[in-house]
Amino acid sequence: MSQVGIIMGSKSDLPVMKEAAEILEELGVSFEIDIVSAHRTPEKMVDYATTARKRGLKAIIAGAGGAAHLPGMVASMTSLPVIGVPVKSRNSIDGWDSVLSILQMPGGIPVATVALDGAKNAGILAASIVSTFDDEVAANLDKYKASLKEKVLNTADELKQSGYKNI
Repeated sequence: MSQVGIIMGSKSDLPVMKEAAEILEELGVSFEIDIVSAHRTPEKMVDYATTARKRGLKAIIAGAGGAAHLPGMVASMTSLPVIGVPVKSRNSIDGWDSVLSILQMPGGIPVATVALDGAKNAGILAASIVSTFDDEVAANLDKYKASLKEKVLNTADELKQSGYKNI
């Protein structure tokens, strides 16, 4: 049974949204992934959102470009946490339309919003949600964050040893 759902408005969002799948895979979080358009397949969107909890999901990551209605519409139909990923699409206004569409939700319908094209962080946030009741995922997150620290410290040591021109 999947713990996290990853949905996107169209296939063109997949290059961004696959980063959420990749980090969830790395952290040992089960997920499902699908294309669910708020505008072109509204019935599928309603079914997805209203059955998500029964299917065992603990969080939903929803990516969309342009008007970016998918995250907010899904959040309006489920009590699960929804993480919105604004996607800079070809018909986008530099991505700002997507960011603001997801960020500016009305009171009572929260959507956690990550940076433009920030699907990796959405995956990490979803894993953090899952980690509140899954000790294995919590341990994997701790290891992941420790590896980030180690990477920075190694780079700092390399800078000290080699100088800024040689890195």
